[in-house]
Amino acid sequence: MANKIPRVPVREQEPRVRATNFEEVCYGYDEAEAVLEATRCLNCKKPRCVEQCPVSVKIPQFIQAVAGRRFDEAARIIAQDSLLPSVCGRVCPQETQCEGACILGMKGEPVAIGKLERFVGDWGRENGIRPAAVPEKNGIKVAVIGSGPAGLACAADLAKMGYTVKIFEALHKAGGVLEYGIPEFRLPKSRVVAAEVENVKRLGVEIETDVVVGRTVTVDQLMDEEGYAAVFIGSGAGLPRFMNIPGENLNGVVSANEFLTRANLMKAFDGEYDTPIYVGKRVAVVGGGNVAMDAVRTAARLGAEATIVYRRSEKELPARVEEVHHAKEEGIEFRMLTNPVEVLGDENGWVRGLRCIRMELGEPDASGRRSPVEVKGSEFDIECDVVIMALGTSPNPLISSSTAGLETNRRGCLVADERTGATTRPGIFAGGDAVTGAATVILAMGAGRQAAGAIDAYIREKNGMETSESSR
Repeated sequence: MANKIPRVPVREQEPRVRATNFEEVCYGYDEAEAVLEATRCLNCKKPRCVEQCPVSVKIPQFIQAVAGRRFDEAARIIAQDSLLPSVCGRVCPQETQCEGACILGMKGEPVAIGKLERFVGDWGRENGIRPAAVPEKNGIKVAVIGSGPAGLACAADLAKMGYTVKIFEALHKAGGVLEYGIPEFRLPKSRVVAAEVENVKRLGVEIETDVVVGRTVTVDQLMDEEGYAAVFIGSGAGLPRFMNIPGENLNGVVSANEFLTRANLMKAFDGEYDTPIYVGKRVAVVGGGNVAMDAVRTAARLGAEATIVYRRSEKELPARVEEVHHAKEEGIEFRMLTNPVEVLGDENGWVRGLRCIRMELGEPDASGRRSPVEVKGSEFDIECDVVIMALGTSPNPLISSSTAGLETNRRGCLVADERTGATTRPGIFAGGDAVTGAATVILAMGAGRQAAGAIDAYIREKNGMETSESSR
């Protein structure tokens, strides 16, 4: 029986080798491995995996196509719901979504849905599979702010509906967090990100870079002067958080956002580029999420002894299990139940260490995780030259502060309907990290797709047009 076949392992670079380079860690499946893994799928009548996919990819159908070696068909099935399969197959937390719901996982290993999606996305790119032809344009313009996962997903769906869509991107390259936030060794930029952004452009979506909405142009100008019928805000959450402890203004304290942007978008890891990036001999990364893992593994590849400092136990680490496993294999040190209380500096104003206090776990907090409590008198110092704060991010207030009628919550996130993305101002929709705060790529894509359907319904109702199938 198919479910008796063990899960097909994925080949990876040797830890000692990959810890010294920025080449991709996982090699992915070849055709034979993908077909064998696909035969494990039970093709459930009520696929729970699809229910747990934020963009509702037709998972059993594409996997059955892979099992039958109909790779082009698999690529086209996925493209109905996602134009970023190579991205999602690499960075989505499948273990808590589609794979977490797989019935095979109840008594064994779930189908490797993410690795199969990656295989299909890569195969499609390498074999020239292009998005299906789009319908004739209806003459109505929609603006999308931000070219990250939410913006790309929203723009793609709107283009498929016939709208003329233009994305406004603040940076000089499209892709948002895919481009500046996720390291090359997890998500290759030119080979994967740029190619999948190009697929969105093939739908007729225009992307204008170096446009800071709220400064270069305002949302009101887009709607009142440039004739956009609706606006989707998918500008992400790029404003870093700090601990507000003594010494945070010392030279050598940086946010994970700045550190990863320099390394990724500005290619500081590549000797042919002049972007400065300093890691010294020892780096301490404060935090336990995926961004913290990306930062600490990047620092190690740049030549530093790198350490994670996290105030809870390993059980509470929010990062993906795979990323933690890879970090440990690469020699990253983990200081658990440890919380910084002061950044220590030398006479020249540079970081020389991190004063910490030991923690123990108390009662669960609102998230269900046990709250860390300080152990009095347990302070100790960690020697380091650089401290990277990976404590989460919040949306930049530029758009909300320059646009009348947009409400934000206490965290600075835009207030929007969770089903439609409708904000407190008619015609303006939002989704992804701009609404939720820092979350995952696939959740942002799901929000973008939901908003696209709601934008279509809003425009049709306003213009007295017949309701489209996608808006029902």
